[in-house]
Amino acid sequence: MAVEPAVKRAIIFVDGQNLFHAVKEAFGYTFPNYDCRRLAAAVCSARDWNLKQVRFYTGVPAGQDDPFWNHFWNAKLAQMGRQGVWTYSRPLRYHDEIVILADGTQSRQLKGREKGIDLRIALDVVRMVLDDSCDVALIFSQDQDLSELADEVRLIGRRDSRWIKLASAFPTSPRYRNRRGIAGTDWIPIDREAYDACIDPRDYRPK
Repeated sequence: MAVEPAVKRAIIFVDGQNLFHAVKEAFGYTFPNYDCRRLAAAVCSARDWNLKQVRFYTGVPAGQDDPFWNHFWNAKLAQMGRQGVWTYSRPLRYHDEIVILADGTQSRQLKGREKGIDLRIALDVVRMVLDDSCDVALIFSQDQDLSELADEVRLIGRRDSRWIKLASAFPTSPRYRNRRGIAGTDWIPIDREAYDACIDPRDYRPK
């Protein structure tokens, strides 16, 4: 029988793009203005979890493809590193995409896609659970591709007779249609007031 630990060590895994797009739809912010360390600390404090580490994952466009967002993410990632956040980034992969315009005509545009972030998060969660580095793995994401991860974590817990919690945090508002966290995890909705208390005061957008 797994015994619930009195002190629960938490590691936070933030899918930067997934969180940004959810926040954009829920609260209307047009650029990633979150302070992920403050968000992680707020969620952990409310549940009496001991925040051990914050890990941040995102795709970043190349400078020649999108200088604006390349500058933004490099500056934001650098600041996160100074704050003690562990960061992981991958270059975006580009492909042609057909877009239907307002007049019904089609336009071919080059679109960047993030590849491999969800896999990297899943591998890191499993590794840290196996290493007994945490009791709580909290993922800031609603990516259902991570739902199978919950089954793996439960299997590890049963095999090792350990108490392990896997949770997912996400924004919530009347305008945001997606009310589901990652299947098989504990869901932690974040309202506008809680989010706004954790906004990064720095603006990394190039002038």
